[in-house]
Amino acid sequence: VQLQASGGGLVQPGGSLRLSCAASGLTKEHYHIGWFRQGPGKEREGVSCISTSPRDAYTYYADSVQGRFTISKDNEKNTVYLQMNSLKPEDTAVYYCAAGVAYDENTCGAVEYSYVYWGQGTQVTVSS
Repeated sequence: VQLQASGGGLVQPGGSLRLSCAASGLTKEHYHIGWFRQGPGKEREGVSCISTSPRDAYTYYADSVQGRFTISKDNEKNTVYLQMNSLKPEDTAVYYCAAGVAYDENTCGAVEYSYVYWGQGTQVTVSS
């Protein structure tokens, strides 16, 4: 199983980035994808996730990113995206994508221990 996160970079406050998580070696119907982040001196936190349902997938967002971040997926490409708008300096972190076992195609969560496969992370820096 491989999860390849990409799309990070340096952006000014108020700017946007789109992260990608390309998954290979796993059955997409059996695993949902979540995004986590770890800022400098902070614990890793759950940011967003998307369920495995092929249509009208359930999505979750942490309060800190609700309304600014949008998670989506392309089932044909086995890729999950995290569109991040109105970025703030406090969004600066290493962002990780992870795959969790999907017991229900209509839900997902940001509980870290429930995710079994992790990507390598991509750095997002929001600074002027």
